[in-house]
Amino acid sequence: MLKRNSFRQKIKRPVSKTSWNPVADWYIDHLKEGGEFQRTIIFPGAIRLLEPKPRGTYLDIACGEGAFIRLAAKTHPQATFTGIDASPILVQHAQSQILKGMRFTIADATNFAHFFPPQTFDGATCLMAIQNIEQIEAVFRDAARVLKPGGSLVLVMNHPCFRQPRQSGWGWDEQRKLQYRRVDRYLSPYEMPILAHPGSAPDVKTTSFHRSLTAYVEALAKHGFAITALEEWTSHKQSDSGPRAKAENVARQEIPLFLAMRVEREA
Repeated sequence: MLKRNSFRQKIKRPVSKTSWNPVADWYIDHLKEGGEFQRTIIFPGAIRLLEPKPRGTYLDIACGEGAFIRLAAKTHPQATFTGIDASPILVQHAQSQILKGMRFTIADATNFAHFFPPQTFDGATCLMAIQNIEQIEAVFRDAARVLKPGGSLVLVMNHPCFRQPRQSGWGWDEQRKLQYRRVDRYLSPYEMPILAHPGSAPDVKTTSFHRSLTAYVEALAKHGFAITALEEWTSHKQSDSGPRAKAENVARQEIPLFLAMRVEREA
C-alpha cells in the first residue's frame, strides 16, 4: 500500500532554493492563462511515451499543481497516478482538484524513495522540471529504487542544445532572409536565476540549471537506465503575416523546443 502524506502536514525542513513554493501562485495562474505547450505538446507526448496500462501504477516527479496527472487519470481511468512535489502550496492546489485514481505527497524530487516501498511503480514521469533541479543524480537514484524492473521513466525538458537559459536566442540574417538560433554556450554546466515576475517583482526567482546531453545520459546510466526512445518536439505555432513569417515558420520546424526521453530501468 502506498504511503500517503496529507498536504496539511507541516514541513519542518527548509524549502530548497530550487523549490517552486515561492512562485507557486504565479505558476498556477500561468497554467490557467497559458500552458498551451503543456496541453498541446508536452502532456499528450508524455502520455504516449509512458504508455499507461490498466491497473498500472505511475509516479509524476515534481508534479506541480497536478495538471498532467489529472489528464492522465481522465484518459486512463483504470490506472493509478501519484504525484510528488516539494511545494506545499502546489500540492494543496492539486489535492483540491483530485480525481479517482490520483494521490499526492509532499516530497522533494531528490529524496522521495523512502515514501514508497521498493519497486512500487510501473512507470514515472518528470516533465519540464529536471532542468530546475540541481542534483539530478539523486532524482534518477530514487526513481530507480521505486520503479519495477523494466519500468520506464519519461523525461521532458527544454532542449539543452538550443534553449540554454540566457545563452541562446533567435537572430535574423538580413542578407539570407533566414531566422536562425544562436547558441553562445553549451558544454559547460551553469545555473541561472529566472525571474518569475520580470519588472514587477525582481526578487521572486527560480533557478534553472543547464547541462549537456552527455551529462544527462551519464547520470541516467549510472543508475541503471537505458534510453529506449528519444524525441525532439517543435512548436505548433504558425506566423501568418509579416515579411518574416515564412522564415519564422521554417525555423520553428527545424529548431526543436523540447527534448523527450523514455529511459528504462534494468530488469
